Amino acid sequence: MSVSRASALLAAALTLPSLVAAAPAAARSCPSFLAVASPYATVAGRSHAGSVTLFAEQGGGLKKTKVLHQGADGIGDEPELNDAFGSALAQGDFDGDGCADLAIGASEEFFGPPVADADGHGVVHVLYGSPDGLGRARTIDVTHLGRDHGTDRFGAALAAGDLDGDGDDELVVGAPGLAGGGGVGVFGLGHASPYGKGTLITESTGWVGQDPGQTDLFGAALATGDFNGDGRDELAVGAPGGGGLRYGAGVVTILDVRRRYAGVYTQESPNVKGYGEKWDAFGASLASGDFDADGRDDLAIGVPGEDLSLLQRGMDYGDGAVNVLYGTSRGLSAIGSEIWSQTILKGTPRYYDRFGTSLAAGDLNGDGDDELVVGVPGEDAVQVIAGTRTGGLTRNHNALVTGRRDSDFGSSVTVVGGRLLVAAPGSGELTLVGTSKKKGSYPGVVPGSATVVDRGGESDLFGYALS
Repeated sequence: MSVSRASALLAAALTLPSLVAAAPAAARSCPSFLAVASPYATVAGRSHAGSVTLFAEQGGGLKKTKVLHQGADGIGDEPELNDAFGSALAQGDFDGDGCADLAIGASEEFFGPPVADADGHGVVHVLYGSPDGLGRARTIDVTHLGRDHGTDRFGAALAAGDLDGDGDDELVVGAPGLAGGGGVGVFGLGHASPYGKGTLITESTGWVGQDPGQTDLFGAALATGDFNGDGRDELAVGAPGGGGLRYGAGVVTILDVRRRYAGVYTQESPNVKGYGEKWDAFGASLASGDFDADGRDDLAIGVPGEDLSLLQRGMDYGDGAVNVLYGTSRGLSAIGSEIWSQTILKGTPRYYDRFGTSLAAGDLNGDGDDELVVGVPGEDAVQVIAGTRTGGLTRNHNALVTGRRDSDFGSSVTVVGGRLLVAAPGSGELTLVGTSKKKGSYPGVVPGSATVVDRGGESDLFGYALS
């Protein structure tokens, strides 16, 4: 189950639908939830300690049910200055009981005294679902991968998916600061405990076979998807700081963990559109979805630093673009790949837009194929590109949904229950965008129906991560 894969439910256009996908038969009594992170929230007087707010569906809307933080509700550790609890989120069924569990990253947590001006060691808290809701909590850190604590930022990215085909989800943890260019830990393979010993994968792992750079940030972005349609998920790992001499151009590695096979993509790869340049950050965000309804997942790759404007200067944010690779029976293929930007979509590319900072996929118009949602926080906007059964994504009827100015609207996006949720961490607002059912090359969203469903503190980064 990919954290970026959409639910299949859809409801009528201008009423709030069920916001939570239907559970499998074995888990109908398990309550579903939406988790919204505020990694800079002040807890017990400690700034940037972080919290996560849970929401449940009620009366067609969202009801806030609980605020989680370290040191309460069975969650280990204590809230401390700069822990950033909520730096990443992922839902998955890690113990195979049919209930959704929740993994929460606290990437700046230190074991022992904090180190001034240094990144954190990082920890991940795993809360297990039950018919009574989230309960039992466990923690994992880099020592579960056989490494000593370093400025690893363990838990800066999270994903969930069935990588080995055993019927339950594995938990994937990004540690982009791990010495040697970053790494990812995979927990729960072969029905093993998701809080037991994990498998460490780095660029220098033998079967991955890449030359690591110390600032590659391998593991800064993660997504899972069944790209070859064999019933098992593969893992996509972003290294937006990679690129060799074109440092910061970015690299994406596709890992088949069970078969121990790796493939590598950059904008220099054959048939991949674009041209690798310093600071492009290819792979800074990732999302999987079936854009052409062929039963295989496709992969969207954010390139928020892509230079399109004549005004672009070194170290500017970037206009931004998104590369899309399509799944085949042999896995992802660059043949027929696409590059999307506001040069061909609604809107105007500007050197500060950061088109592609966030990505999500889901069926927003109810026709069985997924749409692609692209966050454009520099423009305070979200772009929605329709999927089709006759060739995948299309520019036809693409929609631009805008939010409050200077709010970072679009920094985080997700699709839940056939509806679009957009976070604006700069203003602390969470917005629900309505959808309508219409088959074909339509994005499904109804921009005029956008409604703010909750607000957090403006300095808390409410909505920094959604799951």
